Amino acid sequence: MTKARTHVLEAIAQAKEPISARQLCGTFQREFDPATIYRALHYLEEKGHLDSFILHCSEHGTERYYVLHMTEHRHWFHCERCHRFTDLGLCRFDELVTRMSAEKGLTVTSHTFYATGICAACCAQMPR
Repeated sequence: MTKARTHVLEAIAQAKEPISARQLCGTFQREFDPATIYRALHYLEEKGHLDSFILHCSEHGTERYYVLHMTEHRHWFHCERCHRFTDLGLCRFDELVTRMSAEKGLTVTSHTFYATGICAACCAQMPR
């Protein structure tokens, strides 16, 4: 594996929340150009090391976020104020997706779910 791919994979593995390509480019701006980062992300996702999802954020616009691929499918909450992610844990939608797809005669191969709102820490800081 190339040096860039290794560094990108390690950075995502160490991240506590999903990370965007823009964030990675900022992290590695002295070591790799943005094209190298994007190619590394594409390769790592194509090889099954990473998962990604697209989120529209009021502060950062529409971006693709990356997480380390895990055997258990997970979902995320994104705070609209502090822009942090919270891991919602293991997927609880598999049974619902399976039932709905069977009712419609569909074969669902994957799904994405994320919730947005205000996290508990930001709610506590809001004036009442």
